[in-house]
Amino acid sequence: MTEMPLSGGRITPGVVRVGDTVRRPASAASAFVAELLDHLQQHGFNGAPRHLGRDAAGRDVFSYLPGWVPARFQHWDDAQVASAGALLRAFHDATRGSRLTGSHDVICHHDMGPNNTVFVDAVPVAFIDFDTAAPGDPLEDLGYMCWTWCVSSKPDALPASAQAAQVRILADAYGLDATTRRGLIDAMLDRQARNARWWRTRLDGTGPRITDDGQIAARIAWSERERAHTADNRVAFATALR
Repeated sequence: MTEMPLSGGRITPGVVRVGDTVRRPASAASAFVAELLDHLQQHGFNGAPRHLGRDAAGRDVFSYLPGWVPARFQHWDDAQVASAGALLRAFHDATRGSRLTGSHDVICHHDMGPNNTVFVDAVPVAFIDFDTAAPGDPLEDLGYMCWTWCVSSKPDALPASAQAAQVRILADAYGLDATTRRGLIDAMLDRQARNARWWRTRLDGTGPRITDDGQIAARIAWSERERAHTADNRVAFATALR
């Protein structure tokens, strides 16, 4: 069958669509991802691809999820933000208390941006690319999702008060309790700082090189601008979350 390159991902090269399947090069994460996706299927979470084994080339094979995956971050309306938050809660709940989580509360995806989300009829319905999934704290995913779905330092972005209102919508849709949501702003700041550090390892040679130096430097600078924007508007975010 014909292989169609899928170019949306920035991290894993060589991902292709073959019929109604997606093939990805195997990695150190393959065994855990396979077990996680099998667990999600067994526990009724339909917002993720199915793992279908390996092909003759040794690649991981997943079911193809029809829909649209955004290539860039952009503004999302309140209903889309709420749907994303509810979907994240369903994913976390499907892993909560499982053998996979070890001593942690849930399995975190760790890259819950819109660019790893499948939309159908403009509604977020599934997550993809689970290579970074690992046991963790729900706020790790929530902080990253609030940032990448609701917050932007771009000059033409919504004002901080409107961004903060959407963070509240996402937290409410997730069902975040009053005690835990007090840590949400710090979780956003932490994920922005971690993103800058992650890209910096690609620039200093301690991590695999996946793009050119100029693009890496731009992503570091963007992460730092986003963190400064969030910190500068902390009062607006905190007021909305109360």
